[in-house]
Amino acid sequence: MLLEIYDFNWRDALDISLVTLLLYQVVQMLRGTRALAVLSGLGGLALLYLLSRNMGLYTLSWLLQHVFSSLFVLIVVIFQADIRQALGELGARYARMFKRRNISADMLDELAQACVDMARLRVGALIVLERGILLGDMIRNEGVRLDALPSRRLLMNIFYPKAPLHDGAVIISKGRIMAAACILPLAVTIGQNFGTRHRAGLGITEESDAVAIIVSEERGEISVAIQGKLIRALDGGRLRQVLNENL
Repeated sequence: MLLEIYDFNWRDALDISLVTLLLYQVVQMLRGTRALAVLSGLGGLALLYLLSRNMGLYTLSWLLQHVFSSLFVLIVVIFQADIRQALGELGARYARMFKRRNISADMLDELAQACVDMARLRVGALIVLERGILLGDMIRNEGVRLDALPSRRLLMNIFYPKAPLHDGAVIISKGRIMAAACILPLAVTIGQNFGTRHRAGLGITEESDAVAIIVSEERGEISVAIQGKLIRALDGGRLRQVLNENL
């Protein structure tokens, strides 16, 4: 009877479903980020604004009203990096649904074996595997173009400590090593004693959906960075498993 009064139809059901899905995606993106804390602060200001209006605190309500009148600009300024990352991840998530696997099992084995050998020899390395979000800007502007098939010998030659391209990252795109000596954005890590190589691996995975493999020359340890999180102390078998699950 209530539905008949409001003339509820399939369009309304679709509208509610889409809004619910959108809100769910936003909440999922904000979980564990600083954006959630900032939004909680804005919610507190909104509550204070409502209380000030009801209690007749005209000066405070006037001030908060002018703050909220510029709320859209305020949100864009505060969440600039988070909005860019969220939109990029959302687009990449749907792009991966229609994208073919771009790394073969043989190539994955070559990559994993190279990392195991470099970890044993204490040779530092940073290898970035492109997924949905393209890294063309970093390849063109920062790196040295190679366009070669990945192999254990080639990767070990690139990262050999006295080689001219050992500093920076190797970027693998569409199953090929597109560039070496690439400079990546650094993540800001709190409470962790990470070097530049680990911070660069975390930084690129915060700004894109790429997967980064880091080999530590100090500890001889293999780590994988995914979505700004680090999976540490991997052996060859576990490394293959992580790469296979995420590529």
